[in-house]
Amino acid sequence: MLQDVKVFSEDGTSKVVEILADMTARDLCQLLVYKSHCVDDNSWTLVEHHPHLGLERCLEDHELIVQVESTMGSESKFLFRKNYAKYEFFKNPMNFFPEQMVAWCQQTNGSIPQSQLLQNFLNSSSCPEIQGFLHVKELGRKSWKKLYVCLRRSGLYCSTKGTSKEPRHLQLLADLEDSNIFSLIAGKKLYNAPAEYGFCIKPNRVRNETKELRLLCAEDEQSRTCWMTAFRLLKYGMLLYQNYRIPQQRKAMLPHFSTPVRSVSENSLVAMDFSGQIGRVIDNPAEAQSAALEEGHAWRKRSTRMNILGSQSPLHPSTLSTVIHRTQHWFHGRISREESHRIIKQQGLVDGLFLLRDSQSNPKAFVLTLCHHQKIKHFQILPCEDDGQIFFSLDDGNTKFSDLIQLVEFYQLNKGVLPCKLKHHCIRVAL
Repeated sequence: MLQDVKVFSEDGTSKVVEILADMTARDLCQLLVYKSHCVDDNSWTLVEHHPHLGLERCLEDHELIVQVESTMGSESKFLFRKNYAKYEFFKNPMNFFPEQMVAWCQQTNGSIPQSQLLQNFLNSSSCPEIQGFLHVKELGRKSWKKLYVCLRRSGLYCSTKGTSKEPRHLQLLADLEDSNIFSLIAGKKLYNAPAEYGFCIKPNRVRNETKELRLLCAEDEQSRTCWMTAFRLLKYGMLLYQNYRIPQQRKAMLPHFSTPVRSVSENSLVAMDFSGQIGRVIDNPAEAQSAALEEGHAWRKRSTRMNILGSQSPLHPSTLSTVIHRTQHWFHGRISREESHRIIKQQGLVDGLFLLRDSQSNPKAFVLTLCHHQKIKHFQILPCEDDGQIFFSLDDGNTKFSDLIQLVEFYQLNKGVLPCKLKHHCIRVAL
């Protein structure tokens, strides 16, 4: 039985795809990756977006598209988007679960050893819980109350008496079973939320009404991420871990065969030396780095030479260096500081996620927007002249680059003055 599903990309383009009833979110992402000719690095996700309610969430890889669509209203839609943070908590659990927010249900004073944190979430017989203060919107009313809240496998509870977790003082706020957790978009504007770190537990039966939505708001990004990650782990448990492991196992099983979908990761790329008669793989990382830089310089010389030799309106080499970055996926042009924040938050607050954009304050400069420790930082890239040639630098001319591509390549390999290396770039794909 085939069914049509419409999926939108970030730029508003859309594609109608025929799917089977048993097609999962991961299957559809892989199909879209294949149709859009983009690289499958397992960070593509399908987003359930409710503009009317101001909610969105990334579907879990195992969820059935047909099933999810049956819980969506007429204005709601699917978006195809990058999310590098989807399984980041499996790699760095310490960053996601602040010690003071995690406790055992049985003994309120005991704490879970950090090394066993994830095992306790994945083991259905254990009872970890997340606790702390949250702003809670009262159902059917406009007011918000600051309450002491705890999240358990059985549901989300608030204390009716200070920070007491005695059973008689706990009141059920929301169930995990037939609900999903969403990020709140424009929570201040739509719901008068006290901060930007809103989230929502939405029962699946709710389509367009707001009266049954359980709206919550954290004090900062880290605690919001902690609540939302814990909800996913308590709801799905080992299923999430299996979703995380599938692409890695597939890669391990098929190291010499390419899958039907183009699959390239930074680990599968090898440096080659073609300077002799026979190509050889370069094992030494330092040699690989210099070979890559050399190849980059050679490519630039070739492209410059081609432009100078070209009879059709040749580009001056210095002009080339000022426009060549516009061909790169990481360059987002004339977007505002606020828009760059929005894009980075959407694609996952992981270390090294970045984009480059035109500076709004200086027409000749550029800005590198970078995520580190779930915070977004901005670094201005200024042009500087040396011996009649224009260079670009983000450390006051100590390290100079002939163009922005070279600058990005350098900081992907070296941290330099940045808090971390550039790792993932924000990308938008037209469907």
